[in-house]
Amino acid sequence: MGYLLCTGSCYGCGRLFTFNPDYVPSLTIEGERRPFCGSCVERANVVRETKGLALLTIHPEAFEPLPEGGF
Repeated sequence: MGYLLCTGSCYGCGRLFTFNPDYVPSLTIEGERRPFCGSCVERANVVRETKGLALLTIHPEAFEPLPEGGF
């Protein structure tokens, strides 16, 4: 049995990180899905909290490997 991890740059900070493509926090920008690292989501939540907006949640498997055949 194998596992899959995607590697890409965070759209927010540019840091290279690995993620599960099914659960990574992301936004569709100009028709392309852009991933965000956990640190950027945490920083966004600080701003969202001060503005009274709902906090973003990170799926528990967002940065874990995806079992082979799971996509």
